[in-house]
Amino acid sequence: MEKVLAIIGPTAVGKTSLSLDVANRFNGEIISGDSMQVYRHLDIGTAKILPAEQNGIKHHLIDIRDCDQRFSVSDFKQNAAEQITQIAARGHLPIIVGGTGFYLQALLQNLSLGSDTYEPNESVRNKWHAFAQAHSQAELWEQLKRVDPKAAEGIPPNNEVRVVRALEVFEKTGHRFSDQQDVKKSPYNALLIGLNTERRLLYQRINQRVDLMVKAGLENEANQLYKLGGVNLPAGKGIGYREWYPYFENQISKDEVIEKIKQNSRHYAKRQLTWFRNKMQVNWFDLVQHPEEKTQLIAKIKKWNGDQ
Repeated sequence: MEKVLAIIGPTAVGKTSLSLDVANRFNGEIISGDSMQVYRHLDIGTAKILPAEQNGIKHHLIDIRDCDQRFSVSDFKQNAAEQITQIAARGHLPIIVGGTGFYLQALLQNLSLGSDTYEPNESVRNKWHAFAQAHSQAELWEQLKRVDPKAAEGIPPNNEVRVVRALEVFEKTGHRFSDQQDVKKSPYNALLIGLNTERRLLYQRINQRVDLMVKAGLENEANQLYKLGGVNLPAGKGIGYREWYPYFENQISKDEVIEKIKQNSRHYAKRQLTWFRNKMQVNWFDLVQHPEEKTQLIAKIKKWNGDQ
């Protein structure tokens, strides 16, 4: 079985920094496990590591899609699996880094995603996206809950693309989205390292990160996305971007935008943690409050990797 190390957790807990250190120590290459970092030109709002910051370590599944191109969980699973095989063939350790829980679960637990082989129906998809825009993502999610409670339980309300996909499959095939997903035997020997910290401190760090993103030019990045089509683009619904659209239409103030991004980011972090705790077997560490735990973390990776 191919070995795969995953470094997961909510935003702003130090995954990127740890991944670079671990990759250096264990001859690793990094695969992004973030659903938004695949998009070109979305650097600030996705906290994307830039080439100059990669310390010579190869990074994969970053900047592989334009903002108007779809990137599904099936795409991630296929692309990541290919990269894992290629990295292992080079004698290196594949390290997945990110916080998109369903992507990581689909890959590491080898979920069967039969629903994603169903040919997309743009008219149905557009209908449900329009519904979300006219009502809310929460009400869209309620629509899914009515027809497929099990699928709704596993998809966060803010993951509009996935909610729409589940509704689309049900509408066009008559079969529930959840019935088309099952777990096969995983082809990987995976170790999951999770980073987290005390909630109040985590939320403080998230707020600070958003402020830094705004100073770095997030507004301009979001404006470029808005001009390309905004919420109608596959990449246009991400946190840090969609909150700006009412501001560009003179409906809310900049301060309101920033506060909304912080709020949505905090809520997303909470959902990320819930997902990882409920769906995956994770070894948790708090390197923010207890940096000394890094010694234990590295020792765990060494033992799993067979290093002396």
